Amino acid sequence: MSTAITRTAADRQRQRKKWVLAQRAAPFVFMTPAVIFLAVYLLYPLVSSFRLSFVNWNGLGDTAVFVGLDNWVRLLHDGVFWHSAWNNILLALFSIVIQLPIALVLAVVLDEASKGSRILKILYFIPLLMSSVALGVLFKNIYDPNFGPINSILDAMGLYGWAHDWLGDPRYALGSVIAVVLWQNIPFYMVLFLAGLASFPREITEAARLDGASQTTIFWRLKLPHLQGTFRTAVLLATIGSMRYFDLIYVMTEGGPENASQVMASYMYKQVFASFELGYGTTVAAAMFIIITVIAAVAFRLSKRFETEV
Repeated sequence: MSTAITRTAADRQRQRKKWVLAQRAAPFVFMTPAVIFLAVYLLYPLVSSFRLSFVNWNGLGDTAVFVGLDNWVRLLHDGVFWHSAWNNILLALFSIVIQLPIALVLAVVLDEASKGSRILKILYFIPLLMSSVALGVLFKNIYDPNFGPINSILDAMGLYGWAHDWLGDPRYALGSVIAVVLWQNIPFYMVLFLAGLASFPREITEAARLDGASQTTIFWRLKLPHLQGTFRTAVLLATIGSMRYFDLIYVMTEGGPENASQVMASYMYKQVFASFELGYGTTVAAAMFIIITVIAAVAFRLSKRFETEV
């Protein structure tokens, strides 16, 4: 009898150990597909890019030559790359300073509007539905110095001195493409702010109105603080998105003229697929990764600190 009781207790203890082991192993089992996916599609390309940044190779033959840090030294002295990085920073600053406030104003107006708000939402959202390639071709024609409507309208108004070669003049090329980029992405942030405003309790708004609070007071004192988290997300997305922007700028100017509108991604593309310098092109890509990671970390830190202070 005593032996049977001892055996039963031992079996229960073994079953309990198996159950505890299964509980501890379950998260790792469920995480395995995600880890494999990230390793294949994120970690391996990242490591491979850094590995290729130490070779000199055109990407076509099998004669990759290890050159150590030569590509990185070249990058540090490459004025075009740093000019491209500065253009990305300008794009990020304009996105935060111009794009987000306009998107917020549109979101507030549409949130308050009752009649026709759905039609306005669709109209405002149209730029985001169009492909960047189509938009690039469209605005190349709009900016055309000879047949584009912008110069035609300026000429018709007698403002001949205001007409320019918007994409062919280095003084105006970057501003011209940034204007299109901001216009294209405003709807995305407008929807983001609309989602944030939709989560604000309507009961609080009605109570504030009954207490005599104006729309301006309700917005500044109640709704704007409620959008802190949305603002932080929008700033991070605008910053990271601006650092890796490529398609529309490349279609409109290919980074020209004279690298005036060059950004890091278009410069990387040019090095890899136009100059056939895969080693140096991947060095640019690796540097992009480092710069974007650092800027995103700083932006996240600053936005979190701002949120805490407010």
